[in-house]
Amino acid sequence: MPSPYIPNTDADRSALLRTIGVRSVDELFADIPKAHRDPELRLPPPLSEAELKRELAAMARRNAAPGEYACFLGAGAYHHYVPAIVPYLVGRAEFATSYTPYQPEISQGTLQATYEFQSLVCQLTGMDVANAGMYDGSTAVAEAALMACRITGRGAIAYTNALHPRYLDVLRTYLESQGLTLVLTSGAAALPLDTAGVIVQSPNFLGHMEDTSIAAQAAHAAGALLIAVFDPIALGMFRPPGELGADIAVGEGQPLGLSMSFGGPYVGLFATRTQYLRQMPGRLVGRTRDSTGRDGFVLTLQTREQHIRRERATSNICTSESLMATASAIYLAALGRRGLRRIAELCYHKAHYAAERIGTLPGYTLPLRGAFFREFVIHCPAPPYLINQRLLEQGIIGGLDVSDRLPFAMLLCVTEMTTRQEIDRLVDALRKAGGR
Repeated sequence: MPSPYIPNTDADRSALLRTIGVRSVDELFADIPKAHRDPELRLPPPLSEAELKRELAAMARRNAAPGEYACFLGAGAYHHYVPAIVPYLVGRAEFATSYTPYQPEISQGTLQATYEFQSLVCQLTGMDVANAGMYDGSTAVAEAALMACRITGRGAIAYTNALHPRYLDVLRTYLESQGLTLVLTSGAAALPLDTAGVIVQSPNFLGHMEDTSIAAQAAHAAGALLIAVFDPIALGMFRPPGELGADIAVGEGQPLGLSMSFGGPYVGLFATRTQYLRQMPGRLVGRTRDSTGRDGFVLTLQTREQHIRRERATSNICTSESLMATASAIYLAALGRRGLRRIAELCYHKAHYAAERIGTLPGYTLPLRGAFFREFVIHCPAPPYLINQRLLEQGIIGGLDVSDRLPFAMLLCVTEMTTRQEIDRLVDALRKAGGR
């Protein structure tokens, strides 16, 4: 009896194979090495429901309890406080069970929340218009690069060396598949004539603030666009990309009310100038009025290929990040301007306190100079992976090993959630770890 979960019949499969010119499924997959084609599945024996519950409970007990470890790891995902109102509201059935908001007549709540999210992103960045969200920060960067190429008709994207390496990986994947090129630049150096956009991240991957305005001048002098990669929490203190000459501003929305969640789901922030609106990827929610004069919310712009002709589409991003965007909107609305500034100040001052104390330890130095926000690099007297092992023994999650960029270097992160006692514990543990 055929499986009810396989929709095509034997006759269907035979017709498909004949159409593509192969005689069997084995022939179809013959290019896959035999050792990897049908690997043995070494599965444990089946369990009863009671046994399975016991096993899952044992696995859960291996997880660290909240507060059990002091965490100094950042590099793209950050441990910020999430106000209780955020999970409470986004967990309501109206939001948590809603499908992608295609139909305005049944999705007014989600559409309005997305509209507020867009408005808040514009206020945060100083830009004119924002979309309903990308997958995450990395895809927002890549989509911004493709957008710059469409607008200028050029085929090269310049980036600075301190761009997040995972962002660079995604960017390279997007561009190479379309025959576009990547060029490394210092930010203020002369650019190739076919440069479509210049990507500058501030604070950059190593935590330091870049001079976005100088990069904007260099980009515009070459007829290119400036793509600013921003940190939304840092904008509580520092000037927004819209004031620094950015044409497109992108970032990771995870710090805005989303837990780290082992890497996702997140939401990419994407904003631009009004004149580039038609080339912006993703969705745009707008406000209108119905025939009775009541306010209503609709998808005003849908430039992905599921909605319009492929040759006119700007993006193939299809998953809606509306729930994550709603969480970020609730977070920003709950904090307000002063609340966001206070969190940014706490991150800044705590990070500088930590850096100052670590800089006095024997064998430890701060190899980079310049302004930084909540992350900074330290030079260790031993390989960072050994230092991190010793820190973990003391209940401390250390920083990211960035020895591929600087010898014996570690990237540490401090947020408003880091207490002074935890920083002092880290300093003491680093002293002991470096002296072994």
